[in-house]
Amino acid sequence: MSKTFQAQLLTPEGSLFEGEVESVQVPGKSGNFLMLFNHAPIVSSLGVGGIIIKKPDNSETVYAVSGGFVEMNDNKLTMLAEKAEEASEIDVEEAKKLREEAKERLKDKNLDREKAEKDLAIADNKLKIAK
Repeated sequence: MSKTFQAQLLTPEGSLFEGEVESVQVPGKSGNFLMLFNHAPIVSSLGVGGIIIKKPDNSETVYAVSGGFVEMNDNKLTMLAEKAEEASEIDVEEAKKLREEAKERLKDKNLDREKAEKDLAIADNKLKIAK
């Protein structure tokens, strides 16, 4: 029998996931990392990317996330995301529209380039996760 641990994914809007899991992969700022049962205690920031939650029945749930924090301690994982969206709920047309808007803003030298680049990365991530 596999070893499981508790995980929860929270956003400012509320809880998106809570339950027993076999593993969780998260997008750290320096790259993806995987957490399993008895993972060492860790606190890390989340980047733009995908959270992959593997459940005891071998099913997976994937979320597009745009930053936040993650903490693992005593087989309890808490993910605090700025924004997160389950792959099946991503509006692909809206993500394409946001991507094009961000690309247009990048052409304007007077606008906040850093914000436009992050918005472009978020839109690209949503499109990638939605596939």
